[in-house]
Amino acid sequence: MKWLKSLIIAGTLQALAVTAGHAGANLDQIKQAGVIKVGTEGTYAPFTYHDTSGALVGFDVEIAKAIADKLGVKVEFLEGKWDGLIAGLDANRYDAVINEVGITDARKAKYDFSDPYIASKAVLIVRGDNTDIKTFADLKGKKSAQSLTSNFGKLAETNGAELVGTDGFDQSIQLLLTGRADATINDSLSFLDFKKHKPDANVKIAAQEENADYSGVIVRKGDPELVAAINKALADIKADGTYKKISDTYFGQDVSK
Repeated sequence: MKWLKSLIIAGTLQALAVTAGHAGANLDQIKQAGVIKVGTEGTYAPFTYHDTSGALVGFDVEIAKAIADKLGVKVEFLEGKWDGLIAGLDANRYDAVINEVGITDARKAKYDFSDPYIASKAVLIVRGDNTDIKTFADLKGKKSAQSLTSNFGKLAETNGAELVGTDGFDQSIQLLLTGRADATINDSLSFLDFKKHKPDANVKIAAQEENADYSGVIVRKGDPELVAAINKALADIKADGTYKKISDTYFGQDVSK
């Protein structure tokens, strides 16, 4: 029986060695290769999209480059449609996804996230000269331009609004500006991006929800060293002003809070 015990002990030690060797493997491989592979859409402005020259640009693109710089490596972007983007982690297509991925309990059950680096809130948008709507409750009996299946639409309906169906943010704003709707509830980041490009547009935020939704860098489970390295990189770019500079470029303010 001694030989059996010895075999079990040897097997256990080997398993522990493999486990220990695997811990931090992704980070080690990234540093050895000198490249971190990042999954992103490339069609989601202002976060990740192509400019008129065809170059991949955007808030998340610059954040990814800044993280890579702090890790001491280059970044290689691999583009894909949203529906299969996160699944690409399972297929080892890339090391991380940086694409305004919301941190949810369902995703955290299967993947790991960095610390949050984007905060967005539901905001109530009205025309600049509107004095009747000051809170979400003031939507009762008003027309709100919304994507009918969105959470924003449900929020407007909960507050007693009559929904006017739209295809998205841009159409909602147009209906608001032309007086075909009294308000729209949408994402604070979309509003900031819109105002960045059209500062004179006659719209304003009347109210915003207290609780924010947060996004982070999403990676495969089981490599805390990589998560820690990304978190340190995020902390560093916030401390040295890099984050604020990128955020100001795309939104006109810090969007981490």
